[in-house]
Amino acid sequence: MPGATPTKREVITILERGDRAVRGLVDPLPPAVRARTGIGSGEWSPLDVVGHLASWERHALEALDAWDHGERAPLDRALELRGLNGVNADNLAIAAKLRPETLLRRSAATHAALIAALRAIPMDAWTRPPLGRGRPLALRVGSILGGPKGPFRHADAHVPSLRAFVRTHAR
Repeated sequence: MPGATPTKREVITILERGDRAVRGLVDPLPPAVRARTGIGSGEWSPLDVVGHLASWERHALEALDAWDHGERAPLDRALELRGLNGVNADNLAIAAKLRPETLLRRSAATHAALIAALRAIPMDAWTRPPLGRGRPLALRVGSILGGPKGPFRHADAHVPSLRAFVRTHAR
């Protein structure tokens, strides 16, 4: 998929597979383990990973809405002002204020809303640049939801460390 514009079906398959992988690892964990840190550099919990992924799905939804209204994506401004690490820190701080059940419920709702929004995008808009310039809409959204393995593969970047954490901490 590098460079090529993926189909909506391909994108939805990637996003759903990533969500199932994360949920399949997090949902069975006891509440205390969900909140225990130790992922990545040791500072994140499984709930932090869920909140982090949901925040980027929310950024994608906000970008789609802004572009629909002929406006710049709020994420572009946030990245200019705070940088990637600052945006991630802000997202984690917001998620940390939520009760775990609320975070998990909102994350699932955000994911469902994103999938519905992607399905609703007309094919001609999917392959056209938002605001009439730059890369096609699909690739712009893909970069918001991307990871080292490519567009829309953000969850794939976190599943290995989450899986290792679960192996170590789950009963």
